[in-house]
Amino acid sequence: MSQYRRIYTPGGCYFFTVVTRNRVPFLCEEPAIQALRASFRQVMQHRPFRLEAIVVLPDHLHAIWKLPEGDSDFSTRWRAVKRGVTGMLGHGRGRLWQPRFWEHWLRDEEDWRRHLDYVHYNPVKHGLVAAPGEWPWSSFRQFVERGWYAAEWGRQEPESLRGMEFE
Repeated sequence: MSQYRRIYTPGGCYFFTVVTRNRVPFLCEEPAIQALRASFRQVMQHRPFRLEAIVVLPDHLHAIWKLPEGDSDFSTRWRAVKRGVTGMLGHGRGRLWQPRFWEHWLRDEEDWRRHLDYVHYNPVKHGLVAAPGEWPWSSFRQFVERGWYAAEWGRQEPESLRGMEFE
């Protein structure tokens, strides 16, 4: 039995991996994208947090969240996001999500930046596109607009990602 313990840091910044049940690839269908957006908006209204980066792939997603000062409860938020999507899409589909998720507390700016790169490079890593800017369900283009990335970034695996694996 696993001895895994989650780290709950009030006001913390976290990287997450959330996977569909049995890796069923439904997340990039338009109804699922709309349900994810709606569920995130609803949860953020009731339990605020900042969605700093996200990529949605067919069978999983990665996200970076910044929690409010004094608040460390990301588990309730993910439960509500998943429940919201299931409520909108689950008609006859059964369970849509793996019961748990994977999280990593981002300890410093370098850790944050490496995980930001991981989020945005993920569609290339999985062979879905040749460059991050080609993937429509990603925050990558927003970061290009802010000057964080060059538009051509990620056509080759960035050195910062060698050996990182969070699937």
